Amino acid sequence: MDCETIIGLEVHSQLLTKSKMFCRCGADYINAAPNARVCPVCLGMPGVLPVINQQALEYAVMTALSLNCAIPDYAKFDRKNYPYPDLMKGYQISQYDAPFGINGWIDIEVADEENGGEQNKRKRKINITRVHLEEDTAKLMHRSTAEGESYSLVDVNRAGSPLMEIVSEPDLRSPEEARQYLIKLRTILQFLGVSSGNMEEGSFRCDANISIRVAGSTDSVKVEVKNMNSFKSVFSALKYEDKRQRKAIEAGDRLVQETRGWIEDRGVTVSQRSKEYAHDYRYFPEPDLPPMAFSRQWVADLRSRLPELPEARRDRYVIDYGLSHYDASLLTASKATADFFEACMELNKEARAERRAKVVSNWLLGEFTRLLNATDTEIDNTNVTPKLLVDMLELVDNGTLGGTAAKTVFEEMFESGRCASDIIAERELAQISDTSEIAGVVDRVIASNGQAVEDYKKGREQSLQFLVGQVMRETKGRADYIVVNELIKERLVT
Repeated sequence: MDCETIIGLEVHSQLLTKSKMFCRCGADYINAAPNARVCPVCLGMPGVLPVINQQALEYAVMTALSLNCAIPDYAKFDRKNYPYPDLMKGYQISQYDAPFGINGWIDIEVADEENGGEQNKRKRKINITRVHLEEDTAKLMHRSTAEGESYSLVDVNRAGSPLMEIVSEPDLRSPEEARQYLIKLRTILQFLGVSSGNMEEGSFRCDANISIRVAGSTDSVKVEVKNMNSFKSVFSALKYEDKRQRKAIEAGDRLVQETRGWIEDRGVTVSQRSKEYAHDYRYFPEPDLPPMAFSRQWVADLRSRLPELPEARRDRYVIDYGLSHYDASLLTASKATADFFEACMELNKEARAERRAKVVSNWLLGEFTRLLNATDTEIDNTNVTPKLLVDMLELVDNGTLGGTAAKTVFEEMFESGRCASDIIAERELAQISDTSEIAGVVDRVIASNGQAVEDYKKGREQSLQFLVGQVMRETKGRADYIVVNELIKERLVT
């Protein structure tokens, strides 16, 4: 049966404001003791009145502008009613029919597996329905007693934190497109400086709506998937749900509109409750907050404050530094990585920009990324500073440090934060530039590897690399690679 996957995403992102959305309590609750960042307003006490956080409002409008949204002249807050135990007032102050931004879009790039994979991507335009603000809920902490009885505690620290919701149109057609949309969206928010985008801490959360539509039909049953705390989780949950729904359709089973939760350790979604409709929440205008009117000048001032966004920075790297579109895209996929690259280039103004940019890019996207992934570390939390990396690359440039030994030095820098020159001196890793010293090692390697020599003379080029590798191993990577190649070839020709 020919079917099409339909996906829409609702992204909630906590904003980096100092205080909460409608009160003066600090929004820095992550490491705070339970219920230490609370007041009568965010506790939902009777008779208290909310006050709008202007910084949160500005962040929301700046985000909407960055997502190509139209900014209406008028917006308001509404009450969204539902009786969950993590909602202190029994309702949430949110927005319903008059949000801050509407009718936006972003482009995503998805690898074309049929035509080159990652090196050849196709572009997709994903429309954005709305950007609005609301307050976050409290957090439930589930516990069990030694006797096996279960109970829950409520930590109100998070309640009232400014939460921005970005709702896409159902334009995504695969779990991979959904993942790329989330990566692109988080990068934009990080470049704006409005959100940390940390999914593990819950500051960037996603609910996904997925349905399977039979070709030629306009009917489908929407299922909402929750509890996904990483890009990998979103991808895996949507892939599972896509397969589950297709299988049900092919078997003639009836699908129901519902909310399902992703169980990470089992790799499945499970039914949680029937999916609510808008009228279930009984929205009505928030009586304690006035409607807002936005002047065009105010919106223009916010637009002028927008920083250079990922795509603009990517294009600048291609034009100014001669980087490939692929490398520039990888560098700007993370604000921290892009900022690290910029800092390295700032330290190398006297060097030829294109050459230095390519060298720095190769290290950031190669050895640096390998160690970051291996240690599950973010680039802005490492021991290696831009200056440490640049100083090491200068030692490679002037011939003090060979390419092979440079990897050894960099690993030590990554682990300890020490400078390259100290590591080189301590471990005796300075490149051997004396040709006669290298020649002696070459002669020994040739003499002890007769079979490889014979193979090379018979036209087997890979034998040359074997001999070069033996010389590099004996010199602990300190010999000049080019000199080694030339000397071996000279010896084998004569």
